[in-house]
Amino acid sequence: MVAYTLFGVGLAFYATPSTDAALSNLPESQSGSGAGIYKMASSLGAAIGAAISLTIFTSITDAGGVEWLRDLVPFQGEQTNIAVREAAMVACGVNLIFLVVAIVSIVATVPKGRKYNDEDDFSEMSSKAKKS
Repeated sequence: MVAYTLFGVGLAFYATPSTDAALSNLPESQSGSGAGIYKMASSLGAAIGAAISLTIFTSITDAGGVEWLRDLVPFQGEQTNIAVREAAMVACGVNLIFLVVAIVSIVATVPKGRKYNDEDDFSEMSSKAKKS
């Protein structure tokens, strides 16, 4: 339940602003194509990210864990699932690295201003209405 809650909150804070940033710089005639490309890239990124995370988790679990992590972090409680806990910690660390890379790439590539904004669209529509 906690994981789904965190996933939903993260998606809520990311999806709307990123969609707005991606599509606000497109003219209205290209908004459909832009939305399709954005959604395809988003879905593909999620699938690749999940595949990489699960591959890392499975390979570490099958290998019996990570020795250096055992020396670094003392594990309490049940000791029969140490490999699974270590694999989960490494996979979460990889996801954290993905998060940092995503934030850096968004900050570096998203334009600071809007080329097409609501005021320009409104004034263009108003001038067309006055002409007709």
